[in-house]
Amino acid sequence: MSAAYSEPEHRGYYIEELKVGMTAYFSRAITDDDVVSFSQLSGDTNPVHLDEGYAATTPFQGRIVHGFLSASLISAAIALQLPGPGSIYLSQNLSFKAPVRIGDMVEARVTVQELIPERGRVVLATVCSVGNQVVIEGEALVRAPSRPVAVA
Repeated sequence: MSAAYSEPEHRGYYIEELKVGMTAYFSRAITDDDVVSFSQLSGDTNPVHLDEGYAATTPFQGRIVHGFLSASLISAAIALQLPGPGSIYLSQNLSFKAPVRIGDMVEARVTVQELIPERGRVVLATVCSVGNQVVIEGEALVRAPSRPVAVA
């Protein structure tokens, strides 16, 4: 079974079009269904994500969203916008700064930090925020698509 693909509204950028400082955003409110589905898909059934009674006894004093569920919004910003379709994740480092709660609107921001055009690579600063609170910081290395060569 394969997923259907529909052309995004924005085609993204070729490596030749990228400039240091370019930024893209992707945001989503994280629902209880998202947390339960992610738990089932990932196998991470830590009760801090799923059991309110248990989570209330932790330093978080309630359920929190899986860190990698929140961080996955970075992937959406990269895949859909910057560089966009055809991008290939090569590496990502993450630092989790604060918990995300069910119902929070998480905004992922990716910003071009460095270009390595001879290798088709771009280094992106990656940040997830809830309101003004940074919840995740990191850096991604991505292979960006190249402009197709015209065939005569």
